[in-house]
Amino acid sequence: MPADFDVPVIDPNSLDWSQRIADQDAIRQVNPHRQELELLTAITHLNPATKFIAGFKDATHQDFWVKGHMPGFPLLPGVLMCEAAAQLCAYYGGTQGVTHGRMMGLGGIEMAKFRRMVRPGDRLLLIGHGLRVDRRLMRFHVRGYVDSEQAFETIVIGVPLKSEG
Repeated sequence: MPADFDVPVIDPNSLDWSQRIADQDAIRQVNPHRQELELLTAITHLNPATKFIAGFKDATHQDFWVKGHMPGFPLLPGVLMCEAAAQLCAYYGGTQGVTHGRMMGLGGIEMAKFRRMVRPGDRLLLIGHGLRVDRRLMRFHVRGYVDSEQAFETIVIGVPLKSEG
């Protein structure tokens, strides 16, 4: 990733992932995603002062992608890792008054790099840092890990969606 911003690298082992500040029911109060597209299991850390958020997605053998991606050797698709990162950031914006009640949509993904497979049974740890957080645009640098091994890294861009009607 380019060095045009200062994003601390946090060792995922330094965080307590057992302390859930939001479970799936609490996430549903903020994010509209349902059923197969609920890609967050829990939020574990949130610090508005540093624009920091962390959470995780438990990849299970029952997930919809297991049967078809790829048969006999299932891998969590990279696009779903990026979507989980976007949902993490949307939760941040929705709970911190950034979105003013509007839903944030995925406006872009910058410089995604995939470094490790995520398989059923893995817990994908997500650590996000806000680079720009305001009502017109959210830009977060997100790293994903399995244990302490980095699985992916990207910049997620969130934009407010216009309501229909």
